[in-house]
Amino acid sequence: MGISLNPRHLKRYQQIAWLFAKYGRSDLVKQSGLDQTLNAEEQVTPKEAAKAEELADDLEKLGPTFVKVGQLLSTRVELLPQAYLDALARLQDKVEPFDFNEVEKIVTSELGVRMSRAFADFEVKPMASASLGQVHRARLRDGRAVAVKVQRPEIREQMVEDLDALEEIAQFLDEHTELGRRYEFVRMLDELRKSLMRELDYRQEAHNLTVFHEQLKTFEHVIVPAPINDYSTARVLTMEYVPGTKITRLSRVALMEFDGAALADELFRAYLHHILVDGFFHADPHPGNVFLTPDHRIALLDLGMVGRIMPRFQEDLLQLLLAISEGRGEEATQIAIKIGEPLDDFDQTEFSRRISAIVARQKTATIEQMQVGRLVLEVTQSAAACRIRVPAELTMLGKTLLNLDQVGRTLAPDFDPNAVIRREAAAIMQQRLVKSLSPGNLFSGLLEVKDLIQRLPARLNKLLDAVANNEFKISVDAIDEKTLILGFQKIANRITVGVIIAALIIGAAMLMRVETTFRIWGYPGLAIIFFLFAAGAGILLLFNILFYDKSHDD
Repeated sequence: MGISLNPRHLKRYQQIAWLFAKYGRSDLVKQSGLDQTLNAEEQVTPKEAAKAEELADDLEKLGPTFVKVGQLLSTRVELLPQAYLDALARLQDKVEPFDFNEVEKIVTSELGVRMSRAFADFEVKPMASASLGQVHRARLRDGRAVAVKVQRPEIREQMVEDLDALEEIAQFLDEHTELGRRYEFVRMLDELRKSLMRELDYRQEAHNLTVFHEQLKTFEHVIVPAPINDYSTARVLTMEYVPGTKITRLSRVALMEFDGAALADELFRAYLHHILVDGFFHADPHPGNVFLTPDHRIALLDLGMVGRIMPRFQEDLLQLLLAISEGRGEEATQIAIKIGEPLDDFDQTEFSRRISAIVARQKTATIEQMQVGRLVLEVTQSAAACRIRVPAELTMLGKTLLNLDQVGRTLAPDFDPNAVIRREAAAIMQQRLVKSLSPGNLFSGLLEVKDLIQRLPARLNKLLDAVANNEFKISVDAIDEKTLILGFQKIANRITVGVIIAALIIGAAMLMRVETTFRIWGYPGLAIIFFLFAAGAGILLLFNILFYDKSHDD
């Protein structure tokens, strides 16, 4: 029985089924009943060796929701081969800008005033256009240059519709296929839905800009634009305009005008601080979002996608990064197991072998070959292959570090991220310690000490009274005494029954020599009765041991 098809989502069903069939999962198409939506020519299964780039192109054609699906899949190393992960990780939004009349309507509706009253100047042609929105350069009434991001009309409704169609398919696959039960597509889709809803609320991105702007104050050459909150809403984000050039467009001559190694070093240190101290980091620093300003500073743009890491996980990550960068394979294995969730069929021997091989390659790699992000992603791939479920944050971290590696190599070809990790480890631990001594944490500790001091006299009085009245007891709940005594009784009873049976057999053997007129089967009758009684008792005892004791043990 296949999925119950919703006519409203029929077109999306057809497109999703076509993707499954094209990339070698015709089994899922048939199991879910989506083959009903395909035309005859579309049901022909293409070669399994379809190029990974074609999948990325197909997802781009299906629209912004599927671009985001592809970006999510690029973090699921257990689902796809490396070539597909690389292709999906490079997915970019290739979307034509929407009409300026729509821009004006949205800005006027969101800000509550005419565009001409809010801005002294607003350029018609957008600076950039993406699947969720586009960015226009403008100037406020006070003369400040700003960049205004405007959300596409009806994009939220379109994405909700697409996600509903995907969720219906994901639910069916989770309930009726082994692949769905293993990977839990509904849970993956829930993560995507939450992420997209956050990205569609530009107030959240404005908050991210404010937080990162504050966190980067100690890094002189790394900046983010500050938001203009009075001109920002859920669908319109106004921020400082930061002039600059994408680092991917810098010529070799331009790269010689500044110290690229120092910039790469500072950028990597800033991200380590965000990840391992603040626990809040920009999760999409691909080269297209990194600009070089005219005064030779690094500007980070598009902060809609962020990652959050809990304090306990931060410590594990720092240990894992240090173990990898210093070539300690066995330690990296144990930390990775600690971070993840081993499943029932986890193969620890194979996992240890794979991690040791990854770390060994890292030790012999040249500076040009060192990529911390790639190593973290390889660890997560090995974990998935050996049946360890790792947190999604670890894969997101791997992608972030991989993008940072690419940015660092662009700025300085001989940039060594491992050296930065080893050099900054002590400083990061010190910053974490200082953060743990924040006023809030200290105040919480003082409250606990205060509670202890207040309750201590009463508890001491109770303890001393119990000692004085000979009522002081220590209970050790190590062994169940009742169960132990019952076990001893059972053993004693079995021994007693065995002795009685032995006595009956010996007595019957002795009575066999006594001549008597009472006979059974030609033998002395009393001796035969004793033999039969002993045999019956022995059979009952054996039956009790074999079946009754076994059932209780189970």
